[in-house]
Amino acid sequence: MSLPAQGSPVSPRALASVNEAVDLSRLEARLPPLLGIIAGMVDFTGFFTLGHIFTAHVTGNIVLATVVAIDGGTFHWAQLSAIPVFMIALAIVWLISQASGRHGSHLARLLLQVQFLLLLMLLIFSIVTKPSADPSGLNAIAAAMMAVSAMACQYALLRLALPGAISTAVMTGNLTNAVLSAMDLLAARNRLLPRDATPLNHSLHRLLSFVVGCVVAAGAVSLMGDWTWSLPAILAGIAIAVR
Repeated sequence: MSLPAQGSPVSPRALASVNEAVDLSRLEARLPPLLGIIAGMVDFTGFFTLGHIFTAHVTGNIVLATVVAIDGGTFHWAQLSAIPVFMIALAIVWLISQASGRHGSHLARLLLQVQFLLLLMLLIFSIVTKPSADPSGLNAIAAAMMAVSAMACQYALLRLALPGAISTAVMTGNLTNAVLSAMDLLAARNRLLPRDATPLNHSLHRLLSFVVGCVVAAGAVSLMGDWTWSLPAILAGIAIAVR
């Protein structure tokens, strides 16, 4: 097979492909820490202002609902609604992605805009209706579902547009990888993790980002109340500008 002569011009399509690969690689490295902070803020703020609803770890709501069903107590419909709403939001994000015809970094920026709009809607809704005043009321349920939808968008973004990035919200998986990676590093031989396993520092960065988001939200909730939702909304806006 003949090779192009030295010094021959690179085709626009090949150049665009190289630029896209470089852009995608940068986003996979730079976006997850910021998204992890957003996830931590949203999860903590939702749990403490909207009636103990997990907005980023939706499976935890099944556990909470089951405990109430067995031991008694006040049942919160949002805890049970979070799972189907999360699934529906994922399906809608998939449809948006398919209809857009975008891929890679271009799709990532589109979904970052969707996440920003959802968090902005949540902020405006919370400022107007003050759902934290009645954590078991309809306004709190509506706010929780907006937060769940925003996190579903973030999960879908990572799977559809940034396949090389690990999850920014599934902390059990990140903690598992961090511990197992550390054990492998300490082992002189017979390491058990595959060669292409997620590096230890990546998992630690995701854990730290999520914890930072929780800590910041913890301080903000007591000082800002429903205005705390402005913090993840602002960071989501910043994420759109990441290059």
